[in-house]
Amino acid sequence: MWQDSNAGGNSYANQGQYYAQAGASQPGVPLQFYAPSPVGSTFYPGSRSSLDGNVAAQGNMQQSAGPGYGGNIQAVGGWWTAFGTGGFEGEPPLLEELGINFSHIRAKSWTVLNPFQRVDERIMDDADLAGPLLFIICFGIFLLFSGKPQFGYIYGVGLLGSLSLYTLLNVMSEKSIDAYRVTSVLGYCLLPMVGVGALSVMVTLDGIVGYVLSSLSILWCTYSASGIFVAVLRMSDQRLLVAYPIGLLYGCFALLSVFNVGGSVAK
Repeated sequence: MWQDSNAGGNSYANQGQYYAQAGASQPGVPLQFYAPSPVGSTFYPGSRSSLDGNVAAQGNMQQSAGPGYGGNIQAVGGWWTAFGTGGFEGEPPLLEELGINFSHIRAKSWTVLNPFQRVDERIMDDADLAGPLLFIICFGIFLLFSGKPQFGYIYGVGLLGSLSLYTLLNVMSEKSIDAYRVTSVLGYCLLPMVGVGALSVMVTLDGIVGYVLSSLSILWCTYSASGIFVAVLRMSDQRLLVAYPIGLLYGCFALLSVFNVGGSVAK
């Protein structure tokens, strides 16, 4: 008992000395159990040192603004600043985060428009649906302006054709491919057919000229799509087998651009 009381008294005395020393070393600072972490702490992984520079810059701006003013002072820009990076280093633009990369769309479109160049087998590593959706919407709008409102048939044929080709390509090839990339390739290769749809606004395609242009667009789309699939899946010996169902799919799109399917069904 006597030893326990002495031990307790010594411990209280030691604690009192510790707090007295802490108060003497830091006068005017209240005692706290946990010291604040330093500014340059790298405890959390992935911390960026660029944020320190932003904090310092904001502090300088606040000091230059004079006493009585606070908050972050930022330059006011136009509406296009909403699509920027917001001033943080290493942060991708908003459109790129949404999967819309105009440089990739332009590169893939140029590959379709120039089918005789060598196709890179890694062209579809960054597959997207922004370009295909844009081309499909333009194709439907052009047909609408020519008096053929066929949006439902375009979406139906595209969905059925994408699922069918996805099944066939995975059966024929040793290297598998997902439905997302199949739909992306077929949508990008629809670009020549979009040009035919644009011509249908000014010229009637239900004639010799329309039949020739539609046939050329079918061959163009088929050649481009089969070349991309063969390069990605390494099926150079089976290009004709790949091109046959693709040609049937784009043939359906050509029929939609030449004839008014909805009007014939209604009659």
